[in-house]
Amino acid sequence: MLPQLGLIVPPAAGEVPPEGPALYDGRAAFRARGLGLAEISNRGYDAVIDRVATLAAELAAGGAQALSLMGTSLSFYRGGQANEDLKRVMTLASGLPCTTMSDAVVRGLRAVGARRVAVATAYIDEVNRQLDAFLRESGFTPTALRGLSITGVKEVGEVGTTVLVDLCRSVFQAQPGAEAILISCGGLRTLEAARQVEAELGVPVVSSSPAGFWDLMRTAGLPAHAAGNGRLFEAEAKTAV
Repeated sequence: MLPQLGLIVPPAAGEVPPEGPALYDGRAAFRARGLGLAEISNRGYDAVIDRVATLAAELAAGGAQALSLMGTSLSFYRGGQANEDLKRVMTLASGLPCTTMSDAVVRGLRAVGARRVAVATAYIDEVNRQLDAFLRESGFTPTALRGLSITGVKEVGEVGTTVLVDLCRSVFQAQPGAEAILISCGGLRTLEAARQVEAELGVPVVSSSPAGFWDLMRTAGLPAHAAGNGRLFEAEAKTAV
């Protein structure tokens, strides 16, 4: 039987994001529960964040062996300490190893050796400012940070690869010295864009949803390599940071 890994995701439908099966087909089985996030904003986050513990308990009862809160802005918007508090809430409710997508992008950036980071997001300015603060608190220097100003949960998943590549190119070229590019927002579908950007610009790309699955595999003590999906996935990593 495949390892069973649990996801708390923003959309109400509770569907498993496609990056997980694409990266780890035949190596892990993913199940998800949805928070019902209505909009990508502080108001939206505040309305659902207290449901995290309930969903963590449900996933544990269903057989999950490790859990991730798969929403980057949901876990960073109140800062680093609040992210740590969320993990404790999840662990107490589930009794399982737990992580968040904010942990995933931090660990991913560290794994590729980046400190100066160009940042492309789906977010409005309010959320971008919170991400900037979280990254600096975590030891990174954003060289440039630009968002698509999207608040719709459905709309963010409809952003095309060309738009994402153009945004990554824009933030990378805005200031010299970026050692990596971060694409932040778990609703963005980024696997193909990340491949294209790495090939064109020659720097590693860490993006929320792929990094989230990479980090969850590590949290569960499983190999996280997935060749052909960028530098983050090239080295085998069997344990969490």
